[in-house]
Amino acid sequence: MKPENIGITLSGLSKSFGKTLALDNITIKVEPGTLNGFIGPDGAGKTTLFRIFAGLLRPDNGSVGFTSRGTAVPFASIRPSLAYMPSKQSLYPDLSIDEHLVFFRDLYGLGEAEFRQRSSELLGITRLEKFRARKIGELSGGMYKKVGLMCALLQSPSLMLLDEPTNGVDPISRREFWDLLHRLAEQKILILISTSYMDEAERCAFVHLMDSGKVVMSGPPGALLERERAVGFDEIFIKMAKQ
Repeated sequence: MKPENIGITLSGLSKSFGKTLALDNITIKVEPGTLNGFIGPDGAGKTTLFRIFAGLLRPDNGSVGFTSRGTAVPFASIRPSLAYMPSKQSLYPDLSIDEHLVFFRDLYGLGEAEFRQRSSELLGITRLEKFRARKIGELSGGMYKKVGLMCALLQSPSLMLLDEPTNGVDPISRREFWDLLHRLAEQKILILISTSYMDEAERCAFVHLMDSGKVVMSGPPGALLERERAVGFDEIFIKMAKQ
């Protein structure tokens, strides 16, 4: 049975690389079916945390617990329904959009009927139908990120990990990308996105502010801004830096 309503709990999570403490005793709970932003500057620990979420790294201390429909489940049962979009470019520049879709179809083991339906739907919502024969290396930054998202969505995931997906993307493409994420959030997919863009924090249902390997604040963005008497999240980080 496909896992649904996935939730995540981190308890005392820590990770070091040599003498560098990348994650420092993180304890948070991520509610099912929500759009969560992990917000912080470069070097805050966001990518390390997402690699642990994806099972690519193991923590030195603490634990990552997953639930499905409110019941604890092992990560192995979550993995087939997990989509991970890394921060670094991972697509093949010499392959076209269509060729990438076929590649991920085979990777996910999708049947032809399901593949045709999903790929047609995704090409439509990303508005990439006219560019399906174009090579990835010839795409703009915004189009590249849309293809990455489309390949991740091809398997109809229950959990999405998007590490810095809008980094280096122009403002219009960023807005279009977030419009896509909000459409996905309506399907109650658990979406975790990391970003260093402070303005994107307010587009999330919940935010987790990260700095120096710690989650320093969590909650709905409006409530956090009101509590901290701040206009934006950049103001909150400036205040923390002065303390």
